[in-house]
Amino acid sequence: MPENLETRIIHLLTARKLTLATAESCTGGYIAHLLTNVPGASEVFWAGIVTYSNGAKEKFLGVRSETLARNGAVSEPVAGEMAEGARRACGTDYAVSVTGIAGPGGGTAEKPVGTVFIGVASPLQTLVVPQFNPGERLAFKETAARQALEHLLALIERER
Repeated sequence: MPENLETRIIHLLTARKLTLATAESCTGGYIAHLLTNVPGASEVFWAGIVTYSNGAKEKFLGVRSETLARNGAVSEPVAGEMAEGARRACGTDYAVSVTGIAGPGGGTAEKPVGTVFIGVASPLQTLVVPQFNPGERLAFKETAARQALEHLLALIERER
């Protein structure tokens, strides 16, 4: 039976002696939940920070107020700053972030419900990927969390 995403990530980080942190908004800790279901995760998963408000993004992750004012919390620049901030705050090798609109309200014409930005940061680079997952709130959170793990795994594998 093939390993699931979170197990592959934990095993890969463990083998390479690397560490990970998460910075979550719209997924509310779901990524951390998935990672901590893997036995041995405590060897590499240092912290998960849920920053649901803009103030928390600024205080705990160092997201700049100017970035939030200019782009809004659900944006590529904020996802990037969240991932970099989690990596910096936790002193880890990697970090993954998510910020989005789970709904059912809160969407706009420019950023409809289902919009999410996923950030992944390493010592070498920060990447942000936009996704769109319309649908029911819990399904959105689960899908966004899985997408975040997919992008994280891809980055770790590329940086062998």
